[in-house]
Amino acid sequence: MSGAQDFRKVALSALTDEIGVYALCDLDGVAMYVGQSVDGIRSRVRRHLTSARSDIIANRQVDVWEIAYVWAWPVAAKADIEPLEAALFQRFDAQKPLMNGKVLPLKPDPVNEPKRQVVQVIEEVERLRRLRPDQRLERQIRQYGILVDYIQTVKSAPHLKRALDAHFERLVSYHKTFL
Repeated sequence: MSGAQDFRKVALSALTDEIGVYALCDLDGVAMYVGQSVDGIRSRVRRHLTSARSDIIANRQVDVWEIAYVWAWPVAAKADIEPLEAALFQRFDAQKPLMNGKVLPLKPDPVNEPKRQVVQVIEEVERLRRLRPDQRLERQIRQYGILVDYIQTVKSAPHLKRALDAHFERLVSYHKTFL
């Protein structure tokens, strides 16, 4: 196991394994994906980060390289998960388009938002290295191409095209930073 994998394993052990909602966040601490877990947040996030049985990784919607933080909102009851997920999705998607693909409609009732847990899943020195514009732009170009290829050769679906749009917005932003 590499040092990066060791760091991630230890960091994830601090993440709650209660049920609830989580966000995978990029190197800037911006949400990229909002999801839910009825089996335990830590277990679900671990599957995302190791690509084991994770649709968003298998469908090329999220590049694990870009994930630096996990935010978690544990809840007491399963009934609280979907309204919280929808509220967080709407908030973060309005700030910067999420890679979820599927739009989660806001529920009409107000949502009680629990305290957020924040866990950094890569070492700070590595996060800073990855923030370099040349590193980030090259990686984003590659991820965009991978998702385009996946849509063309495997599955053309609206949720994947929405994720592609979110990747394109990031690509333009990284391009401008690089220049």
